[in-house]
Amino acid sequence: MKFTVAGFSNIRPSKIATRCPHCGKEAVMDPVGAHDLQVQLSIICGQRSCPNTTCNGHLFIVFDRVSKEIIAAYPPVKIDFNPENLPSNVLNTFEEAISCFANSHFIAAAIMVRRTLEEVCLERGASGDNLKKRITDLQTKVIMPKELLEAMHELRILGNNAAHVTAQEYNNVSHQELQAAIELTKEILKALYQYGSLLAQLRALKG
Repeated sequence: MKFTVAGFSNIRPSKIATRCPHCGKEAVMDPVGAHDLQVQLSIICGQRSCPNTTCNGHLFIVFDRVSKEIIAAYPPVKIDFNPENLPSNVLNTFEEAISCFANSHFIAAAIMVRRTLEEVCLERGASGDNLKKRITDLQTKVIMPKELLEAMHELRILGNNAAHVTAQEYNNVSHQELQAAIELTKEILKALYQYGSLLAQLRALKG
């Protein structure tokens, strides 16, 4: 990321709402130090800390003073998801996809989303000599909304395009496309591994 800097000026820091990259909780991050640094028009650099007393995680940020939109952060702020009941291979692969996305490595993120589907098919015993056939076979082994099964094929194609340098879409994987892909993958994982647990919790409370 590049900025054309004509000069620096110190300004009073403000609180910024975001998800803490350390504990994963939504929070209004507290300023660290007496000043932020204005580097270009409304572009501000500063430091913040998580207000959660069990965390107090430290965060470097670049943000727009007017919109409060975070332009860059270190550690990167990751998309939130629930890891409950996910098999370890599925969880580790999906976490890598989210980490790649947080670091703006969109091609790598698309490939890891595809690999998450591979891990799901392997864990559920779906058969076939390629992922397309394994996803089709998965439909005979699980109960899922039709839309999510169709989404798995869309995610497979996205990962295929990202993995092959000859694919027309190789260099055109966008932030918005990957964000939608990760949100869809979250819903697929919920349907396969988490809805049953939530239902069991509800029944236990009623009993």
